[in-house]
Amino acid sequence: MLAKLSLILGGAASGKSAFAESLVVRTGAPRVYIATAQAFDTEMHDKIAAHRAQRGAQWRTVETALAAAEALDTVAPTEVALLDCATMWLSNHLLAESDLELEVRNLLLALDNCRGRVVVVSNEVGLDVVPDNALARRFRDAQGRLNQQIAARADLAVLVVAGLPMLLSGELP
Repeated sequence: MLAKLSLILGGAASGKSAFAESLVVRTGAPRVYIATAQAFDTEMHDKIAAHRAQRGAQWRTVETALAAAEALDTVAPTEVALLDCATMWLSNHLLAESDLELEVRNLLLALDNCRGRVVVVSNEVGLDVVPDNALARRFRDAQGRLNQQIAARADLAVLVVAGLPMLLSGELP
């Protein structure tokens, strides 16, 4: 049985999203994909289109750059939601100059109150070099705090490296 809240961490192109999707699919429950990426260039547009096609019609997809908390509020008790990803969501808010403290608080509250099960994908950003500019350091620090806050709530936490899941806490279904 999949945990009420799962956090799947990993670096860029680590296989974290594929692993998270497999967890959701294996439940056999109706599934919701909360996609937070925005297409600012052709490459990202193509990547998003490929992800849409790969998922197919078996997912109810909610594309939202900023309103992940509101999307989580729409998840039914019988559904399993995949929030992919918290990193893009946070970046979107940072670039929009949102009140990050308020937005993070709203997201955490939505995760706590979501009626269905939720799998959150997020980038582990603490294993890299210290960024050379203030905005990147602000992002890294905010992402690290967000990951810690989600992990503290999660019943399952997994770090994916080179496509291989490493259990951090909880029990894999």
